[in-house]
Formats: sequence, C-alpha cells, structure tokens
Amino acid sequence: MIRLRAALAAVLLALAALTGCSTAGAEPEEAPAGWVYQLTGYADDGLEELAAAEQGVAVIDLARDGGEDYFTAEEVGALRESGKEVYAYFTIGSIETYRPEYAAVAETDMVLDHWGDWPDEYFTAYWDQRWWDLVVRPRLDRALAAGFDGAYLDVPNAYEEIDLELVPGEDRESLARKMVDLIAAIDAYAAAERPEFRVLPQNSPELRELPGYLEAIDGIGVEDLFFMDADEPCEAEWCGENLEHVRAIAAAGKLVLAVDYAVEPANVAEACARYAEEGFAGYVTTVELDGVGPPCGAG
Repeated sequence: MIRLRAALAAVLLALAALTGCSTAGAEPEEAPAGWVYQLTGYADDGLEELAAAEQGVAVIDLARDGGEDYFTAEEVGALRESGKEVYAYFTIGSIETYRPEYAAVAETDMVLDHWGDWPDEYFTAYWDQRWWDLVVRPRLDRALAAGFDGAYLDVPNAYEEIDLELVPGEDRESLARKMVDLIAAIDAYAAAERPEFRVLPQNSPELRELPGYLEAIDGIGVEDLFFMDADEPCEAEWCGENLEHVRAIAAAGKLVLAVDYAVEPANVAEACARYAEEGFAGYVTTVELDGVGPPCGAG
C-alpha cells in the first residue's frame, strides 16, 4: 500500500480548491454482497468454483495462467450468469516478465526500475503512446471482447514509486497527472465501445484530488485499509489518510471494493465489521490471491 507524500497532498488539495471539485450531494453506491479476488490457482483452470461463491462481484485475471491462456467469452459469461459482476484485472503502471507483452515492451526504452516488492515486475513509462498501443489498448480490447463488466486497474501507484532519475524532467506531480490522464483515456476508450463498461483502479485513492479522476472512475479497489499483508493492523498515518480518501470516493457515489490480508479469526472479523460500518464491499484473504475465500459473515 502506498504512502501519500505530504508535498503531493498539498498540490492535490490546491488543485481541488482551484477547480471546485466537490463530492457533496452524491448518493453512495450500494455495496454488493461482498466480492472475491483471485488472480491464480483457479480450480481445474476454470471459473466454476468462483461461480459457486456467494459474493456478488469477482475480480479475475484476463488469463488463467497469467500469460496467454485467456478466459473465453463463454467462461466469463457463465460466471456472470451466476449473478456476479466480473472485472478483468491488469496492471497499467508496470509489467511482469511473464506477461505476453513483456518481450515487445522490453525492446523499447519504456521499462524503468525494478519493483522490489515483486521480483518479476518493473515500472514502465505508462504515459508513452507505445505503452497504450502495445499493452493497455490490447488488454482493454480483450476485456471488452470477453464480456467483462469492467476493468480492475492495478499499479496506479507507479507515479510515486518510479525512480525520478530515470525520467528527467518529471516529478511526482507530473507523474500523478499522467496517471490520471491514462485512467481517463481508458474510461473514454471503453465507453466508446461499451458505455456500461466500468473502470476501477486499485489503490492510490489520493488521486481523487486531481481534476478528471472522479469523472473517469466508477469505483475503486483498495488494499490494506485495516490490515496489512500478514495480519498486521494498519495503524500508520498513511492508513488513516487512505481511509479518508476512500470515504470521499464512496461519498461521490462510487463503488468501493476493499481487501485486507489476514487469517487470524479475530482480525478477519474486525475487518468485516469495519466494512459493514463504512458501507464498503469487503473481502479478507491472503496476499497470494490464489483461492476462493468465504464472504464476510459466513459461518
């Protein structure tokens, strides 16, 4: 989970004041009956286990193997017919070495610094037209063709993680603006193809302060609001800042999908209680995201 830098926060708040950005009067979207988030380990390489889950929303990878074995329109349709909204997960600010687009991207100068948290992942120059042409647009086209309800966009936090020495002339503020521009471009492209297609970035809720961000998104996914990756309570200052930003996004009428990583029963129960208190759709699982867990409130 990202930490909001004080300097960026000040700039974003000033922008909001100048543009008159306001969430007053919006009706928060009613939270669905929980959600489930699985990126690997699909039982029998299919979606039947997810279809049988009680949750009302499912986020899955475009491909069952993280590579080129993509879920078909028939499979996605069957999952939707189980009563779920289904979102396609993909990254927009980084690329993993096992992704089919990696070889083409690696031949360019768009691959930037290695993401230390993930051994196979590199940040990229996500504002480059070639990134859109080689990665983002093809992934969007695939999600649209397969009948997903929307896209779940990971790694918008690249804007504050990229080594600035690798991008002369850029700073955190300019990179934040370029990330919002990319999310807005994704929304515009998808809306032109299918107006009801929904766009949900994951994390970086502070981007809500930039003009155009709230208009481009239909909701947000957010990790670690209450517990971090191993049952560790999220108590740092940035945890509270993130929660305030997420509350503001919800108040603007946007869907919130919250996920915390915990296995201790008391922590799972606490996270679920907090979701209910906040009115968020929540899911408690492990950071591997390799299985289907029970919804909050399950016996």
